[in-house]
Amino acid sequence: MTNIPAAVDSYLAMRRGLGFKLVDAGSLLPGFVGYLHENGAEHVSTELAVAWAIQPVNAGPIWWRQRLSIVRGFAEYLRDIDPDTEVPPRDLLPARQQRIAPYFYSAADIEALMAACRLLNPPLRAATYETIVGLLSVTGLRLGEALALNRDDVDKKHLQLVVRQAKSGGRKVPLDDTTLRALQQYFECVDRHFPVPVSPSMFVSIRGTRMNKDSIHATFPNLIDKAGLKGRGQRPRPRPHDLRHSYAIRQLIDWHQQHADVDARIPLLSAVLGHTDPASTYWYLQAAPELFAIVGMRLEEFLGELP
Repeated sequence: MTNIPAAVDSYLAMRRGLGFKLVDAGSLLPGFVGYLHENGAEHVSTELAVAWAIQPVNAGPIWWRQRLSIVRGFAEYLRDIDPDTEVPPRDLLPARQQRIAPYFYSAADIEALMAACRLLNPPLRAATYETIVGLLSVTGLRLGEALALNRDDVDKKHLQLVVRQAKSGGRKVPLDDTTLRALQQYFECVDRHFPVPVSPSMFVSIRGTRMNKDSIHATFPNLIDKAGLKGRGQRPRPRPHDLRHSYAIRQLIDWHQQHADVDARIPLLSAVLGHTDPASTYWYLQAAPELFAIVGMRLEEFLGELP
């Protein structure tokens, strides 16, 4: 019988040796192996792979497809060791990559969401979620990037975060004094619970291990409900990723209100967000109704100045 946990370790080591980060795979595959064990399975099957992939009922088809894709990559490797391994077909769990207009978190929304985080138990869990929400809202980080951070990625001297495991490679994200103090307070909370660190991770679970996306996605809908937040119009239920969108939209709103040259500043925002193509950043100009009224007001001002 194949030792699947050992095969996972070998697979991750092999791929990482080729330069792949495999952050999600490293955190998710052990959970898949545990799921196989719970179901008494000695081999990877398509049926169990799909059943595991769609377990986070509060997530969505894109995340389910990503989870299945991670299992597929491992299964392709494992099949050379265990011929009874089934590799899930690529056309399972299709999900169109469509750009949905993001939910815009107002300052009051973020305050309510962080207040909901503080209601969680135990206190360390509350502090972890509150700090994650706060950091995402003021940096525009992707959730996966935030969870991959280690403590030593905080550059206190230059007031910045060093984001190493990112889609577009590493980048530096500015921090302000308030955010730095909030992170320090969170680190002190973690240290009280774990005087001897269990993980170098910036954000830890109640066991001291690195936080993972599944935990966030499972808890987030409850936080949204406690905060009293709902989708507006045709907008979907607020998601963690919308905190990143809201950061970008807020920057654009601020620049418009300041009558700044937005086109000249888009590359700066692209760099902070980790966009390799500025077109990805320009998308926010058409995706956010909050910007329409401001742009309209500027147009009226411009027309009013014409002779």
